[in-house]
Amino acid sequence: MTTYVALLRGITPSNPNMRNEMLRGVFEDIGFENVQSVISSGNILFETGSRNLEELESTIEKALLKQLDFKSTTIVYSKDELQSFINEKPFKNLKDTPQSKLNVTFLKNKPNTDVEFPYQSENKGFTVVGIYNRAICSVVDLSKGKTPDLMRWMEKEFGKNLTTRTWKTVDRIMKRLD
Repeated sequence: MTTYVALLRGITPSNPNMRNEMLRGVFEDIGFENVQSVISSGNILFETGSRNLEELESTIEKALLKQLDFKSTTIVYSKDELQSFINEKPFKNLKDTPQSKLNVTFLKNKPNTDVEFPYQSENKGFTVVGIYNRAICSVVDLSKGKTPDLMRWMEKEFGKNLTTRTWKTVDRIMKRLD
C-alpha cells in the first residue's frame, strides 16, 4: 500500500457537500483505506495499492462529481514525493510571518514555462521563488499585495489545473502522513 494526499481545488467548507466527512466518504466509497482529512481546505490522506497518479486523480474527480455534484481539480502526491519536495527546503531562510505568507502551488503536470526564477511581480506584492517538479513556491508580501494577486498570475501563467496551500498547511499534511 502507498500513502497519498489528494489536494482538492475549490473546497468551500461552508458548502455541506464539501465538508470533511462528505469528502472522506467519497474516498472510502472508492475503496481507499485509512482515509483522513487535514484541516477543511480539501486535503485528504488515503492508502491504496495503485501507483498511477493520473488514474487516481481521474477516479477521484469522477467520484466527486458523481457523488457530491462537485467538479474539482485533484492533484495527488505520494508521501515520498511530498517528503522529497520538503527535503529540498524550497524556501531556504524565508519565514512565514504576519506580513509575508509562504505558499506552495501544486500543479497537475510538470510546468513548461519561460519564466526565470526568482520572479518578482511588477507591483512587488509577490515573489515566485522557484519550481520543484510539480510545485511552485512563492511568497506574498501582504504590505504590498494579496494572495488573490498571486493566484491570478499563477492561473494566467500555468492554467487552472492547480491548487495552492500555505507552507504551514503543507507541514501539517506531512506531519499527519508521518
